Amino acid sequence: MCGICGILTPVADDALVSSVHMMADTLHHRGPDDAGVWADQDAGVALGHRRLAILDVSEAGAQPMESVCGRYILVFNGEIYNHLTLRANLEAANAAPAWRGSSDTETLLAAVTHWGLQNTLQRAHGMFALALWDRKAQRINLARDRMGEKPLYIARIGSGWAFASELKALLDVPGFEARISNDAVAAYLAYAYVPETLCIFEHVQKVPPGLVMSLSPFKADPETKAYETFNDLLDRGLVDRHPGGSKPLDQLETTLEDVVGEQMLSDVPLGCFLSGGIDSSLIAALMQRSSTQKVRTFSIGFSEAQFNEAPHAAAVAQHLKTDHAEFILSEEDALKVIADLPEIYDEPFADSSQIPTVLLCREARKTVTVALTGDGGDEIFGGYNRHISGPRLASALHRLPRSLRRATGRGITACLQGRAVEDGHLRRLAARLKLPVTALDKAAMLAPHLGEIDDLQSLYRYFTRADKDPAWLLRDAVPVIDPQPEFPVGGSEWLMAMDSVTYLPGDILVKVDRAAMAASLETRAPFLDARVVAAAWGLPPEMKIAHGKGKQALRALLDRHVPRELIDRPKQGFAIPIDRWLRGALRNWAESLLQEGTLVDLVGLDPVALDDMWARHQSSRANNGARLWTVLMLLDWLKRYRHHLIIPHLAEKELT
Repeated sequence: MCGICGILTPVADDALVSSVHMMADTLHHRGPDDAGVWADQDAGVALGHRRLAILDVSEAGAQPMESVCGRYILVFNGEIYNHLTLRANLEAANAAPAWRGSSDTETLLAAVTHWGLQNTLQRAHGMFALALWDRKAQRINLARDRMGEKPLYIARIGSGWAFASELKALLDVPGFEARISNDAVAAYLAYAYVPETLCIFEHVQKVPPGLVMSLSPFKADPETKAYETFNDLLDRGLVDRHPGGSKPLDQLETTLEDVVGEQMLSDVPLGCFLSGGIDSSLIAALMQRSSTQKVRTFSIGFSEAQFNEAPHAAAVAQHLKTDHAEFILSEEDALKVIADLPEIYDEPFADSSQIPTVLLCREARKTVTVALTGDGGDEIFGGYNRHISGPRLASALHRLPRSLRRATGRGITACLQGRAVEDGHLRRLAARLKLPVTALDKAAMLAPHLGEIDDLQSLYRYFTRADKDPAWLLRDAVPVIDPQPEFPVGGSEWLMAMDSVTYLPGDILVKVDRAAMAASLETRAPFLDARVVAAAWGLPPEMKIAHGKGKQALRALLDRHVPRELIDRPKQGFAIPIDRWLRGALRNWAESLLQEGTLVDLVGLDPVALDDMWARHQSSRANNGARLWTVLMLLDWLKRYRHHLIIPHLAEKELT
């Protein structure tokens, strides 16, 4: 795992190399083990790399790396899990060079030399972001993995380009102008993260997952070509869709075993995150079954019993006989990390489970450099409550008159008014209904809009938005355009596909990548391997959702390793008592941010609307914790980065 960066310009100057050195230094946390810069001044190109050594920790794995033929220069962030298979295939074709080492970067360069970039990426299974300079074609090819696990930003700078693993590395590039995107602010307020299709800064974009973008200093726009996208994996699975039964389950287990085995390849200490839920427990079980030593597992819990799921993870770890480490964090521990969040997440980001994720990564890094996770299991195998209840709820609402829906929404709102997630009565109610307590938060947010929900698409929008329409928070309304991808599936599977291309790369993978990389920890997600994703879409729908429960296939596989009673409980997730914190320990911090008029003005927020939202929350007339957290993370991010901004309507003295 590493950090990559670079500049391509038609008019190179003496600052080219020093600028890329500076960019790479900004990414030190992503790769503390080594650094390198390669440049061709005549071609106007420089590539930078920060290395976290995982495979072949010797100098033979150092980057930037040149191909044996001399045509290609590569900087690479990630892992190619099947690189040993690729090496064997190259050797069988008499196309392998005299290997200098055992790194997957060297394998990738040899593969590109023989098969070309597109064919190589189709053959490669892994998570990655890369930049490949082609001396012959005089262009840089940028690419990301199929599911968007690894980030890659690209910015137009004058007549040239700059790219980096993280946005902060672009800020000091000569000619870069950090201008806030109003569209991104509105979308962020709606979703609590900046979607993959936008960036908080204008003229910056994210390389789309599964695509290659080719940059030339002499062309105004990049050329884009897909090598394999999520839709391709979905289509491949549907073509091979099996009927139910044990055979597809056995095939899925074999695929998962192969993938987990590949992802356990490491030259540094390795472990696994274990929450005690279905996804991480299955990954831990498969790891332990294939290992001759005890697998290191890590879980995080809270000193407050109502938020502590660590005992569930400990029970699973005891059954699997892993070497388990449990970190119990106090509220004080969690609150301390908030000051670091703007630096860690260099776009505004407001999924509050970022807090325990950051802390878990920091603790795990003390003993391992690589950790496997259960990320992607919910999206790929149907684990969210909206996958299970969404189609049925949408159908029921469609049959009710709009007036009755509105009345029902008002009733639910009245019942839940002012009650927080940590409310004991609500927790008991959620337990009786066998729902995660966070589902009641969703109900409170959904209730006022029942009259406007006419179909599954509109229901999804209300399920996944942090704010249905953030225009009320902005001085000048900016419409939020929801993504409209097309999938050849409906119902629950349509919801799963939507999550896989929006919420997963925009929220979940950003949360984990930035938290882990800030601690110089590599995380790997077996469920997001292309072979697993395609296999999941080859399962019939009833092997995902049936009898009011999701992830049926994963449950059946886990039954082979762990007793059902250790797992069968409502999905909890990392529940954070934001409502209470903002009325208590975080109140002064929040008020100081909300009262910084310059910050509020920078993104066009309406101070009157903010004051009203804050007052209603403090008086417990409403639980606005989630909305306030979204605003506060935006303002705190602005406080950290405002001196980099180009602000046409504000004088410089107002920013100091």
